[in-house]
Amino acid sequence: MMTAVYSDSGVNDDTRRDLLYRGEVFVYAASPATSELVGFARELIEEAFGGRDPETAQHEMPVEEFAGLLADLKPRFIHHPCCKELLPAVLEERGCDPELTYFDVPRLRTSTSHAYLVSGISYAFHPHRDCWYSAPFSQVNWWIPVYEVVAENVMAFHPRYFDRPVRNSSRLYDYGEWNRTSRRTAARHVRSDPRVQPRPEEPVELEPQVRVVPEPGGTLVFSGAQLHSTVPNTSGRTRFSIDFRTVHLGDVRAHRGAPNVDAECTGTTLRDFVRCNDLSRVPEDLALEYEARALAGVS
Repeated sequence: MMTAVYSDSGVNDDTRRDLLYRGEVFVYAASPATSELVGFARELIEEAFGGRDPETAQHEMPVEEFAGLLADLKPRFIHHPCCKELLPAVLEERGCDPELTYFDVPRLRTSTSHAYLVSGISYAFHPHRDCWYSAPFSQVNWWIPVYEVVAENVMAFHPRYFDRPVRNSSRLYDYGEWNRTSRRTAARHVRSDPRVQPRPEEPVELEPQVRVVPEPGGTLVFSGAQLHSTVPNTSGRTRFSIDFRTVHLGDVRAHRGAPNVDAECTGTTLRDFVRCNDLSRVPEDLALEYEARALAGVS
């Protein structure tokens, strides 16, 4: 299929989600809310690096020291109470209904240059769909660069696979088990990463691919069912970005979303999501329903 990229589109959220579920991608310019989120992230990043330029510090630091710094910085950002205020503002600015839209915690991601650190705390993602990781097919991904990015350090979409299956190991993945055994050990894996994660079990043709290069604070929005990967960073600079995910409660209840062409994982990430207007969790009956359907092999 062909993926269309909508730039600063004025369509409403219902129309946008429908297009996202069909494999389209949206990109928006920086806005007041995203600029505030990026400004907050920069404060934490620059404080952590203590006067070094965060984008070039990898050239001055032993990789173990760099990984240790990220192991402290990333959780500080993820769990900071400011993020629970800033993310709903970003979503409302983009027309999401605060009573029906739920978000998970924002991750601060790094992609270092020339394979300096590509495992554990700065994992370089092989081609994958988030839906291989127990995400619902109604999941929408939001990605925001913190500093300037270039085509050599963003992510790539592989649109021919949106409706074409890829043989993969998602049948071995259960989100509940991942949380119990693997998530907390990321910072230990500096030279290699032995944790079992879903990956293709056949060659993936990386071309044609689509790379979108937003400005700092710009927002890239796409379906969790999109096959995408981390571009091998050859820019000479570490890329810092923020990503988070949303679900619309109506779509979750109706099992409305992108098609499942190849995911066989079990468990669900739904318990990670909180509602924009009051931070309440997705109703437990829905999480239990999704777990049961996954065990039964029903998407």
